[in-house]
Amino acid sequence: MGGAMILGAQQRDLAELAARGRLRRLAPRRGTDFSSNDYLALAGAPRIAAALHAALDRGVSIGSGGSRLLRGNDPEHEALEDAAARFFAVEAALFFSSGYAANHALLATLPQRGDLIVHDALVHASAHDGMRLSRAASVAAAHNDADAFDDAIAAWRAGGGAGTAWIAVESLYSMDGDRAPLAALAEVAARHDAMLLIDEAHATGVWGADGRGLAAALDGREDVVTLKTFGKALGCEGAVVCGATVVRDMLVARARPFIFSTAPSPLMAVAAREALAAITDEPERRTRLHALIDHAQTRLATLGATASGSQIVPLVIGDDAETMRVAAAVQAAGFDVRGIRPPTVPSGTSRLRIALTLHVDADAVDALARVLEGVLR
Repeated sequence: MGGAMILGAQQRDLAELAARGRLRRLAPRRGTDFSSNDYLALAGAPRIAAALHAALDRGVSIGSGGSRLLRGNDPEHEALEDAAARFFAVEAALFFSSGYAANHALLATLPQRGDLIVHDALVHASAHDGMRLSRAASVAAAHNDADAFDDAIAAWRAGGGAGTAWIAVESLYSMDGDRAPLAALAEVAARHDAMLLIDEAHATGVWGADGRGLAAALDGREDVVTLKTFGKALGCEGAVVCGATVVRDMLVARARPFIFSTAPSPLMAVAAREALAAITDEPERRTRLHALIDHAQTRLATLGATASGSQIVPLVIGDDAETMRVAAAVQAAGFDVRGIRPPTVPSGTSRLRIALTLHVDADAVDALARVLEGVLR
């Protein structure tokens, strides 16, 4: 039997995606960076490179050699977790190889049979994948509507729900750039003896005192678990789950993405620890980025971009094919802006996701705006 026949369903699926303007392809880095999540331009920071060189010189290994529960538990992993727990003012932190793995592990592991997960309708794909493996039931609540979360938990209780309710949200949403009403959600959690899980992927490093995130005021509460990533504003890879010691212990004992994965490189733990020090020592990076955000909000709003108030500025176009046409034209003019289509965003809301980083300045924003003015129609 020929390979084409064996993989015929896959070929038809790809053809259908292409016909709908939704086929994804890898593209090289090219042009001025308006698409990365390296918000503070730390990925190439000399101080992080120097920390890695020093670690190699003192014998830190490149690979971990196994899972953390076997021989892969390196002192650098534990040093990072200790530093992260202090920095984020929590009892304990646990290092994962990626934010995706950490979020997946949280939702698949912590909620138990008989519990209920109430998640924001726009929560990240990693949370959805974790919930699919969870023993708890799950239900969506309207985006950023604290009352909808409250109502969902109340209805579950009224129907006999006797377990623990888990509220799953992002503090800063990656496609819209808007913020969750964390104070109101914390009140909902307290009212229902619920747990609040907050994904801080796009807030860590950029927002909050010393870059501790939008949930910094809630960190350390017994009913709050936060996920802080290193692969975006902190310029490296991985993530830490922050919360009570029992949360860390449960993940070590039960979380399959942690137990059955080779541990992250000890060198990445070195880089992440240095990145935490960098955002403390260099607050001017956040100051410069916030000034750039203010400028971009004003300049790009005239083109129809959403004034999100964050480093993520969506310009919703709607049609999939038109979105990719505009993205290609902007890229051809020398600006790396990517088109985002369903299922990453809801149907009918395809968009340009303009990410603001310290790789650009106000002049670059103005130049991008002039190109967009000529491309949009």
